[in-house]
Amino acid sequence: MDQVDRMILAELQRDATQPYAALAQIVGLSPGAVHERVRKLRERGVIVRTTVDVDPAAVGRGVLAYVLINAGAWMGGEETAEALEAIPSIEEAHVVAGAATLLVKVRTQTTEELQATLKKLFDVPGVTGTQTIVALETFFERPIDVVARPVRGTSKGAR
Repeated sequence: MDQVDRMILAELQRDATQPYAALAQIVGLSPGAVHERVRKLRERGVIVRTTVDVDPAAVGRGVLAYVLINAGAWMGGEETAEALEAIPSIEEAHVVAGAATLLVKVRTQTTEELQATLKKLFDVPGVTGTQTIVALETFFERPIDVVARPVRGTSKGAR
């Protein structure tokens, strides 16, 4: 992946609806060349999906919480992933190192709905406890900075 690919990725993260002609002007290539690069980035799994950012409060999901989950055993398997994915209010789930075993990001409409989600977490086999952190305000959320940092396994000057 070269610097042009990184510029294309940064622009697509900013606005994925841009036509290839607009991207081409920004990166100094033809629209066909940009289209081919985007196709290859998708093929290689660099671009995982194209999506839209939605304001959570505007769609009734204004309560944001991070939940640390404690477990009596290893919870990194497919069964745990499927159980967590089945809870619609969980946006992200991560196996973590430290005092907790898992970390999930939850968005709900109300604190009562958050409490119901916490109850559902205890139905997941192996869960022994939770610690919840409710976000009162979000200053910002940013996409991955693909331009400033080299991809793993490459150096600054590598192409």
